[in-house]
Amino acid sequence: MDKFMQAAFEEAEQGLQTGGIPIGSVLVHRDRIIGRGHNLRVQQGSPILHAETDALANAGRQPAAVYRECTLYTTLSPCIMCTGAILLYRIPRVVIGEHQTFLGEEELLRLRGVSVEVRNDSACIRLMSRFIETHPELWREDIGV
Repeated sequence: MDKFMQAAFEEAEQGLQTGGIPIGSVLVHRDRIIGRGHNLRVQQGSPILHAETDALANAGRQPAAVYRECTLYTTLSPCIMCTGAILLYRIPRVVIGEHQTFLGEEELLRLRGVSVEVRNDSACIRLMSRFIETHPELWREDIGV
């Protein structure tokens, strides 16, 4: 696991430790993390604070040129909302920890010209699989199934 996916994974673990859903994300610009985040739906009662949107918010306002040079690392395949944010800000590259437990809108990202790399990292898969097994009701609420 490279340092950026490791940082996203640490965010996912932090989310789990604080009673939330273990998904983490980091926004990287020119080999430097400018935003970190994790899913905060449970902790903040928010329908939109997914890891990716939290990382974008924590990066603060950036010029469009910055987003166009970024890579978003996320431990889980992005849902339709997070995919929309990636497309809105024209982030050109997304690195996904795993898509075994949930396959998001990767094809839409590719169709819109985003470079998508799926790692299927065993630690990411284990973390999410354990969460789904132990908290199926919370997972179904979050993912909408």
